[in-house]
Amino acid sequence: MRYPNGTGKNIRQRMPKTQQKNGYSNRGMTLEEDINATNTYYLTVEKAIIHKKPTPVQIVKVHYPKRSAAVITEGYFKQPSTTDYNGIYRSRHIDFEAKETKNKTRFPLANIHEHQITHMKTIVEHGGICFLIIRFAAYDETYFMPAGRFFPYWEEKINGGKKSISYEQIKQEGYLIPFHFQARVNYLAVIDRVYFADKKD
Repeated sequence: MRYPNGTGKNIRQRMPKTQQKNGYSNRGMTLEEDINATNTYYLTVEKAIIHKKPTPVQIVKVHYPKRSAAVITEGYFKQPSTTDYNGIYRSRHIDFEAKETKNKTRFPLANIHEHQITHMKTIVEHGGICFLIIRFAAYDETYFMPAGRFFPYWEEKINGGKKSISYEQIKQEGYLIPFHFQARVNYLAVIDRVYFADKKD
């Protein structure tokens, strides 16, 4: 393909090597946007019902210009009490947190909060499927990490140990999430392989 400026460079040649290897670019989308689009696709094809949880808002001031109308003039976002997404798939409760990092070598555990860990542990104890989706933006790689494999790293951190998980550890402990043009972050493919490998539809 030739560009208007006449350089004539091929699109693939202009891509970073990691994107060439994957066969696609990140399209300028954030992880949240990709997951939301994926969930919309899952819902459209009736594969799963998974939604992003709304961020709690504390309303401080409300203006009533008319009796039938109210306008919020002041408010602030409260800290979310649980994880980013939840829903149902194959009769199982799905619950997960999604994080994106620009760090090339590690995932900082400061991105996760104690109350989220408490919530995730409760989900696991009650038989739900709980995990983290972690994207390394520098490599355009997105990983599925089961909550059970994440907890030991968190325990190490609160006991004075490392405050991050290395990129190599996430590659080893997690699962690379396959890209799909409609399901951009096709995490259900990983769930099928990890949690339903011995079951038939």
